[in-house]
Amino acid sequence: MVKPLYIPNQLSLNRLTGPSKQQASKSGGVGSVGTGFANQLNNELSKPSGDLKISKHAQDRMAERKIKISDQKWATISQKVDEAKNMGIKDSLVLTDNAAMVVSAQNKTVITVMNREEATKQIFTNINGTIVLN
Repeated sequence: MVKPLYIPNQLSLNRLTGPSKQQASKSGGVGSVGTGFANQLNNELSKPSGDLKISKHAQDRMAERKIKISDQKWATISQKVDEAKNMGIKDSLVLTDNAAMVVSAQNKTVITVMNREEATKQIFTNINGTIVLN
């Protein structure tokens, strides 16, 4: 199952999290559920912008392998995936300076991610395009 990760940056965090703790205490209000939602929303908003999604599997791999990709790099990847999709590419291998990822250009979804060193030992199949970024 693919979980979309990006929420448009135009959303106001205050609008979505409800009343402040002071307002909540006056009205008998919001418990820890609101705080958990605010934390999760902050995490989602801090992730790269654009409409490129990252599958649960890819998220897990990035966490396990401690792969960090900047917002600027995500924006570039998203743009290049759009270009690849417009060229008819369905599945692409994206190589960055520190990571290799398989991306479905058709669905704009990162399927899996690995370190560049680990990628040198792999054979990638069912790929009909490659994007190389520095």
